[in-house]
Amino acid sequence: MGSPLRFDGRVVLVTGAGAGLGRAYALAFAERGALVVVNDLGGDFKGVGKGSLAADKVVEEIRRRGGKAVASYDSVEEGEKVVKTALDAFGRIDVVVNNAGILRDRSFARISDEDWDIIHRVHLRGSFQVTRAAWDHMKKQKYGRIIMTSSASGIYGNFGQANYSAAKLGLLGLANSLAIEGRKSNIHCNTIAPNAGSRMTQTVMPEDLVEALKPEYVAPLVLWLCHESCEENGGLFEVGAGWIGKLRWERTLGAIVRQKNHPMTPEAVKANWKKICDFENASKPQSIQDFPLPSSLPAFFLSHFFLFSFGRSYFLSVTNNGEKQWHR
Repeated sequence: MGSPLRFDGRVVLVTGAGAGLGRAYALAFAERGALVVVNDLGGDFKGVGKGSLAADKVVEEIRRRGGKAVASYDSVEEGEKVVKTALDAFGRIDVVVNNAGILRDRSFARISDEDWDIIHRVHLRGSFQVTRAAWDHMKKQKYGRIIMTSSASGIYGNFGQANYSAAKLGLLGLANSLAIEGRKSNIHCNTIAPNAGSRMTQTVMPEDLVEALKPEYVAPLVLWLCHESCEENGGLFEVGAGWIGKLRWERTLGAIVRQKNHPMTPEAVKANWKKICDFENASKPQSIQDFPLPSSLPAFFLSHFFLFSFGRSYFLSVTNNGEKQWHR
């Protein structure tokens, strides 16, 4: 098993840490020497109300066990204030665990503008605000670990959670870009899709299942991903009940439906549909540069291809034997 993973001297900010998963993370980090900022607005699972009790109770629990922690009662929509609490108390910020969240479950036809907007403000915009406030500090110290919290609802969809699903998959896109931008500054960003019993999942899970899926079975993955020795970056993990699995994209080999000197038609798409959707011998793209140009494409198309990304151009050359190479 090796030596215990410690976080001595590391400053860890956990949002939504007044209960459930966030509380489990905060306690686990503190137990291993981290200086913890327990952030919680103190409202209910629908985002109504506020108060200091939830965060204060977790801070007191940490201190009773000999750890060090401070409370933050600000909304994640005010990320600068949340991060300022860490800087004022401990002088730095090393780890951000974006865990705060609420639910406004409605079937799609019944979602109001407010139901849609508040979910995105808390989950997606809140994670953006808190992470952006910590970002420059992490860049200056050449170190940072960030966790985004997605959901199986975002990955696969779920009835009655269109607002929540959209925000949760948006967090994955945010995390993937931050993993790329932060790499050169030793800032790693990973995404988890936890399955755990909490006041939020009580709305969609039977009570006995909520009891079986303890938050403490998720925390070890979060701690490992946030440790200085962990090199994982840009990963997506499902986790729950003691099980952990990594997810990745797959892409079919596809079909060429455009031929030289012939128009590309919907009939050609229909004729090739089975091949387009056939996952046998699928590829596993890992970056935007993995553009699927098969070697069987006509020579006129393979002669050169450009991909533009944020002001950078990538040139794709294809050798006579079909090998594809990207160049800057």
